[in-house]
Amino acid sequence: MAAQRNRSKESKDCSELVLLCLFLGIPWEAGARQISYSIPEELEKGSFVGNISKDLGLAPGELAERGVRIVSRGRTQLFSLDPRSGSLVTAGRIDREELCAQSARCLVSFNILVEERVKLFGIEIEVTDINDNAPKFQAENLDVKINENVATGMRFPLPEAIDPDVGVNSLQSYQLSPNRHFSLRVQSRANGVKYPELVLEHALDREEEAIHHLVLTASDGGDPLRSGTVLVSVTVFDANDNAPVFTLPEYRVSVPENLPVGTQLLTVTATDRDEGANGEVTYAFRKLPDTQLLKFQLNKYTGEIKISENLDYEETGFYEIEIQAEDGGAYLATAKVLITVEDVNDNSPEVVITSLFSPVTEDSPLGTVVALLNVHDLDSEQNGRVTCSILAYLPFKLEKSIDSYYRLVIHRALDREQVSSYNITVTATDGGSPPLSTEIHFMLQVADINDNPPTFSHVSYFTYIPENNARGASIFSVTALDPDSKENARIIYSLAEDTIQGAPLSSYISINSDTGVLYALRSFDYEQFHELQMQVTASDSGDPPLSSNVSLSLFVLDQNDNAPEILYPALPTDGSTGVELAPRSAEPGYLVTKVVAVDRDSGQNAWLSYRLEPGLFAVGLHTGEVRTARALLDRDALKQSLVVAVQDHGQPPLSATVTLTVAVADSIPEVLADLSSLESLANSGTSDLTLYLVVAVATVSCVFLAFVIVLLALRLRRWHKSRLLQVSGGGLTGVPGSHFVGVDGVRAFLQTYSHEVSLTADSRKSHLIFPQPNYADTLISRESCEKKDPLSLLNDSKFPLEDTPLVPVSFTFIFTLFLLLKKIGFTFNANAKTLMSRI
Repeated sequence: MAAQRNRSKESKDCSELVLLCLFLGIPWEAGARQISYSIPEELEKGSFVGNISKDLGLAPGELAERGVRIVSRGRTQLFSLDPRSGSLVTAGRIDREELCAQSARCLVSFNILVEERVKLFGIEIEVTDINDNAPKFQAENLDVKINENVATGMRFPLPEAIDPDVGVNSLQSYQLSPNRHFSLRVQSRANGVKYPELVLEHALDREEEAIHHLVLTASDGGDPLRSGTVLVSVTVFDANDNAPVFTLPEYRVSVPENLPVGTQLLTVTATDRDEGANGEVTYAFRKLPDTQLLKFQLNKYTGEIKISENLDYEETGFYEIEIQAEDGGAYLATAKVLITVEDVNDNSPEVVITSLFSPVTEDSPLGTVVALLNVHDLDSEQNGRVTCSILAYLPFKLEKSIDSYYRLVIHRALDREQVSSYNITVTATDGGSPPLSTEIHFMLQVADINDNPPTFSHVSYFTYIPENNARGASIFSVTALDPDSKENARIIYSLAEDTIQGAPLSSYISINSDTGVLYALRSFDYEQFHELQMQVTASDSGDPPLSSNVSLSLFVLDQNDNAPEILYPALPTDGSTGVELAPRSAEPGYLVTKVVAVDRDSGQNAWLSYRLEPGLFAVGLHTGEVRTARALLDRDALKQSLVVAVQDHGQPPLSATVTLTVAVADSIPEVLADLSSLESLANSGTSDLTLYLVVAVATVSCVFLAFVIVLLALRLRRWHKSRLLQVSGGGLTGVPGSHFVGVDGVRAFLQTYSHEVSLTADSRKSHLIFPQPNYADTLISRESCEKKDPLSLLNDSKFPLEDTPLVPVSFTFIFTLFLLLKKIGFTFNANAKTLMSRI
């Protein structure tokens, strides 16, 4: 019909052209020409069909100039002209099946008019087929019902497929999916259309297979090959002649152990090929232990198996259950259900200390095993794979040993003095998700070795002790610390052997070996020594012992334990009396004499001051110089007795006194004359001189004998005293004998000195400095008294009184002088007696 419509349209177009030619006066035959082209279907819009300008004998650019165009009526233009290239192109997509249906040849005809020449050209374009359509069945699924008792060879027609293509691109063949019951035969109708038939090749059994699913495929012969399919379902009707059959002989399921109670594990299914009551199946457990019977429950109608108690992989990881299925005709079937319980990470690792070697010595080498641990996890596989760790700052590390054992070994050197014990935490973590971990704590003690000597808190020590201390008094305490422990830290104190002034140090000082307290074994004397140097040793009790030393300086503090010692005038040792002479013409401040004293103490304790009762004479507070306080008067007594007190500045202060006799006269003869006048006055009342003479003779004889004995003793005593002064550091330098003058048994120190005294506790460093002497009414010439050298205490010189020759005095003179002085009441002091003994 489409072809007929095309032909009618073409004849109509031709009639229109004929009328046009007649109208224009141009014969038809002279203006028509046929041009043919061929193109495949499904070209895109604008695809090249043919070079129309060339076929028309025109240049490509002349199409528009000459008015070339397509003339066609009653149809959609499938083609168009490209005036720039002079080509005939497609105006849209061309579908051959839509244009010509199943025609063997598809032609499209139209005309091209060249208006300038008023000339028509016929164009014929053949659209060739391409394999753009696949064979297609009208339905996607096809149901075929067959009884199981149908005989083999029975045919069942099947619907054919439709392919709009033509030629080799159209439907060419059918194929059936492979199966053992059916085959396929293709038949052709009178019009040439092919259709398939299903042929039963083997007998059917509904119990064996109730429905057969087949696939029918229709294919064309194009390139590429295209095909269409339809699913053929063959339903087989059956009779009730079979027992129940489980779908599987064994049902396997894997479930995690932490499933909640009531969770469905699986459903067992048994089928009975029969129908009706004989096909109804019930389920039950068969030969199940009571322990497992409590774990699971079975629905007898549906075959669902659920959990009735919690599963535990660590208790049982696998269950084998036998299920039986029974139909209404008492036919039975059995099947096994295999339940595998999968482990979940529900158990924390367990860590057991197999061995612990505590304490461990601090000098243990690296790699020493201090603990052996066993790790176990009840879980399996990754959940049971345990790794152990400790804190990184610890001087230990974990090493994997055999099986599930770990060794804890020393990784860095230990030092008990820094850390004496370690609180070790071992963390065991499994590989589950999320991971579980367990911590175990244990204490590891570090044993001490003697690797540290005792250490004193100071580099050196010094302390003070006052002299005259009590024996056994505590002096000082030293303390040494040893960071070791027990015996290695038990310190024993001792003193290094030494000698002090020839005596061992141990006779002066002792130390408590346990406490380090030092004690004085004797009373110290500052004047003997000022300082003691000693070494204190602290030793520990380790093996071998370690020790260290420290120096200790002990300073003896001076105490005011020595009273001032008067060196001049010397204390009386015989019956002589020392007399100082003060001329009556002396001015105030005249130096009569000087009291010289020393103190063996030091510092404030040796600072001396002199005191004298106010009167005719005064003494210098610090110099000891006795001077006249005013001018002497005639009414002043001839003899003046002065008591000079010397006192130090210690606490409490100590003092000494000396009595001076000062004769107030201008010369010695005047002294003697005054003494004679005093004697005559005393004897004026005496009537019996003879009695006195007799008594005097006897007395003088006894005195003379005693005098000789005393003189010898005095010499021995002075010699012994000079030796003592030498030992104590010296004494005063000797005073020349020429400085003394004596008359009738009285010797006076006539020379007056003005000098400076510098005294220290060490008499070897004391000295006296004498300036030019002053002379007043002396019997000794100035030249003989000139100072040659300063009087020094550094040498061992003595007062040269022993070397002064005695002046022979007759017995009568001594006796007379004695009576004279006795009559006048003259009192001899110690110095006067000494001077008279010298005379």
